[in-house]
Formats: sequence, structure tokens, C-alpha cells
Amino acid sequence: MDAQPSGRAMVSRGTDTFCATDGRPATHLPVFDGSLPIMTEQPMVIEDSYTGHVSPGSAPQRRTVPGATITKMSVGPMDNNVYLVVCSATGKSVLIDAANEADRVNQLIGEHAPSLDLIVTTHQHGDHWLALEDVAAATRVDTAAHPLDADALPVRPDRLLDDGDTVTVGEVTLDVIHLAGHTPGSVALALTEAGGGRTHLFTGDSLFPGGVGKTADADKFASLLTDVETKLFDRYGDDTVVYPGHGDDTTLGAERPHLGEWRERGW
Repeated sequence: MDAQPSGRAMVSRGTDTFCATDGRPATHLPVFDGSLPIMTEQPMVIEDSYTGHVSPGSAPQRRTVPGATITKMSVGPMDNNVYLVVCSATGKSVLIDAANEADRVNQLIGEHAPSLDLIVTTHQHGDHWLALEDVAAATRVDTAAHPLDADALPVRPDRLLDDGDTVTVGEVTLDVIHLAGHTPGSVALALTEAGGGRTHLFTGDSLFPGGVGKTADADKFASLLTDVETKLFDRYGDDTVVYPGHGDDTTLGAERPHLGEWRERGW
């Protein structure tokens, strides 16, 4: 999917608060006489009543699971989902798909991710990395993607992810799953709750409610569906939650009965 680049944004670091226009500490701002309002950024409100349905401009939603929190925010005209996974014990976190609206993504990180460790891009399509360059520059953290999609990204990944790798943030571990078909290097991330509870799958554009992601031809469709069946449906239980790159969540249990229909339907 095509997308247009966005402007650069900055976030506060340490104890200084920076002016939005010139970067000076707030203690050095000029004194106003009260005749003009001083504009300040409103804190980002996050809803803790999680439904999985967010839309561009709406408040992000946060789900608390054993060992972690998962925040979902929709950005941009294509309803892209940005996910922030935070380790409850340490505050360390990973951002999945810096898709769009760098200012909002940076605000989410600055206010709700006290220690961001990594930014993962699920695949090479531009609507999933439009804010990546700005967010990476503002946060100064490493980025990661699969090697087969790395060259298409605006920021060369500091870490290359392949099938079977893990991403560790604090006491939280996410398994990397390569799903070839939507793009050559698409990846999903699997977070299994502490104590062996439910699994939470961040699938990019490889799996949605109602089917797998769009592919360019029948061979790529067959590759994607086979990977989704063998690496997701055959491995994880029906209560596994699927967090796609666009739109609402689903579960593997809700989608499993339709696998045969998807294969018959084709690409």
C-alpha cells in the first residue's frame, strides 16, 4: 500500500520539558502577560475497557494480561493499528508498527512506555512504517524487521528477525513467526501470558477476521495460507487472540472453521 511521508516529531527525555517550536527547556520560555493562552499538549487518554475496536482519532485502548499490558491505537487514513506491549514488572516495552501520525505515536510512547526497547515492523508496506523514521529518531531505540523486507524500509533495521527468534522486553518474551505471502518477509509476534495462559498474536497484514491478507498471485496465497495454518492454527489454541494490522481483533477459534472456505475461495 502506498503512503506519503509525515513530519518529524520530538518527545521529552529525562526531566526536561521542551518547547514545541524551538526545543528550549520550558524554564527559558518568555513570560506571557495573560492576554494570550499558553497552549499545552493534552495528556493522551487511554481506555482500559478493552473491546479491540478503535478508529483513527479515537482513544487508544489498553488490555491488561498476566505479565503485560497491550495498548492498541488506530492511526492514519487506512485505519492502521499500532501496538505497544509493556512488561508489567519492568516497564520495558516494544512498539509494533510505527504506522502513521508520528506525533501521536511519540506521545503514546512518552506518556505510557517508560522504557521503550525496540520498534518492530511487521512487513514492508508503507502504511505500516510511515512514522518509523520520525519515531526511531525521537526515541533513539533499535528497530527490527525480517531480512526479506528490510531493504524496503526507510530505516535500516538494527536487528533482523527470522522464524523462531524471540523478542524479549523485561520479563516478557514474544516469539517471531515468519509468514511468507503478503510480502516475502512478513512476521507475526506471539506473546503467551505468564504462567502459560492465552497467546496474543500480532499478525500484521497476514491474518484478519475473515481471511488471510491480500496476495499478488495464487502461489503467494498458497504460501501464506499454509504458513498461517501450520504456524498459527496448528500451534495455538482457540482462545488465542489475533491483533491484525487493520481493524478489529478476532480469535483463532472464531476463524478456524473457515480455513477450508478460504482455501477454496483462493486469492
